[in-house]
Amino acid sequence: MTLHKIVVAGCGNMSNTWLDYAEQRDNAEIVGLVDVSLDTAKVLAERRNLQVPLFSDLSRALSETNANLVFDVTIPAAHKQIVTTALEAGCNVFGEKPIAESLEDARKVLKVAQETGKKYTVMQNRRYNKQIRALRDLLASGSIGTIDSLHADFFLGPHFGGFRDEMNSPLIVDMAIHTFDQARFISGADAVSVYCHEFNPLGSWYKGNASAIIIYEMSDGSVFSYRGSWCAEGLNTSWESDWRVTGSKGTARWDGSNLPFYEVVDTTRPIQFMSKTKFETSPSTWEGREGHWGCLDEMFGSIEENRLAETDCTDNIKSMEMVFGALESAKSGQKILL
Repeated sequence: MTLHKIVVAGCGNMSNTWLDYAEQRDNAEIVGLVDVSLDTAKVLAERRNLQVPLFSDLSRALSETNANLVFDVTIPAAHKQIVTTALEAGCNVFGEKPIAESLEDARKVLKVAQETGKKYTVMQNRRYNKQIRALRDLLASGSIGTIDSLHADFFLGPHFGGFRDEMNSPLIVDMAIHTFDQARFISGADAVSVYCHEFNPLGSWYKGNASAIIIYEMSDGSVFSYRGSWCAEGLNTSWESDWRVTGSKGTARWDGSNLPFYEVVDTTRPIQFMSKTKFETSPSTWEGREGHWGCLDEMFGSIEENRLAETDCTDNIKSMEMVFGALESAKSGQKILL
């Protein structure tokens, strides 16, 4: 059995979920904590009763603990340095999104992963949801025919405080990648172009643009539209967005919380001005765990089975391209080819 000797980089609140998971595995051991603030690392260690060394430098932590896996739960600005340092030291990396704060840096990280031969897998926990798995299976079954468009609405008003409030494009850079990644996941297609209008509504508590309307052309000829805001008070969608997918035979809906449902043309009825349809719900067959733990199951499985994870950086870079293509389009006011 592979023994995963883990150094956790970043000792903020997000690290608790990752630590909870690692502690339930028989073949995982936390061997060190790293944070730019040793006081923060100390607080986490004491709260969780972790008798491990604390470091402010990742390179030193890796050399002194003989770790073979790094959990990167640092802020986005630190991801490039943390991940490349770990990979070059011979460690695999599981990390929070995004890969980096720029597409250029993300591609550099990808290159290091490929050159070192180590695995770098990105947390995309919103793929690991029984409802979205049901939606993906529904679309793949052909029940609503050939997919021609996907539409996602995301409207929430979280008051985070901290670094997100100061970001230039908090919605697109920090959150929208989840929805973009979901669009790729359920459609099986990648984006080939993008047009984005980004803005910051009156009353926004964010420094940067917290709302956007985006149109993507996908590799299968379909269109994906995204309407989102992170400063929308009232009538909120779920964190998974509210989805509508149209096909040649009908339409599927998913509210982000319940199982998806769909209507298809009833071909047993005569053709009329408005076609008669049949209503169906989509069953769930997903037996894996959901959320972060489902994604972490896949991450560990990829190492133990010597394969790429579903959210390996070589796949996740395509979702990153959607993020930074949207930013480029918003700045230029033009459609951007990806």
